[in-house]
Amino acid sequence: MDRYDRRHQALAAALAALAGFVDAIGFVKLGGMFVSFMSGNTTRMAVDLATGSAVTAMAAALIAAFLAGVIGGALVAAATGTARKVAVLSLTAALLAVAAVLDRFVTGGLAALPMAVAMGAANNVFLRDGEVSVGVTYMTGTLVKLGQRIAAALLGDDPVGWAPYLRLWLGLLAGAIGGALLYPRIGSVSLALAAVAAAGLAIAARRLGPSDPYPRRTHQ
Repeated sequence: MDRYDRRHQALAAALAALAGFVDAIGFVKLGGMFVSFMSGNTTRMAVDLATGSAVTAMAAALIAAFLAGVIGGALVAAATGTARKVAVLSLTAALLAVAAVLDRFVTGGLAALPMAVAMGAANNVFLRDGEVSVGVTYMTGTLVKLGQRIAAALLGDDPVGWAPYLRLWLGLLAGAIGGALLYPRIGSVSLALAAVAAAGLAIAARRLGPSDPYPRRTHQ
């Protein structure tokens, strides 16, 4: 996170807010499962398997959908070269638009699957050497780095090196509050707003200029 300039850090925080918004919608819609936090879904699936709960299949489907999104987003990133941020964010916007339509016209939890695919894809926006450099849909690593930077500041290192990680976490928190408040009130419209927000982030990413190309690895 601290390797990026302020504009890229702002984009990351905005994308984290979008992820929090969408994840909170999924949590409310599904009654306690996630569309971006797969550690939580994995634990939920394990407990449900052990206790014989009926929601195991949904947890497994969400994990599979998220994984498919990561794979699809990585393929899009590889195919679009220096335009990968714009392309991945555009894919995210399209998937969220599909989720909004499904949520409006189809009952049940089907809309959560393209939401999970979108969140998986979004993790391909910030890459370095083909690996995720900023996790925007999960915050455990961010909180670890926040704590480490605070400790470093207390030891005399950069006094504000922790700030970008705090902003990233606060972005997800603020987005999650928004999603939890809006979805019970306006339903699928909140997902449509998320799609519009993702499209806006794609435009913002375009203005940031070209991304580093996705590295192509070859076997020796």
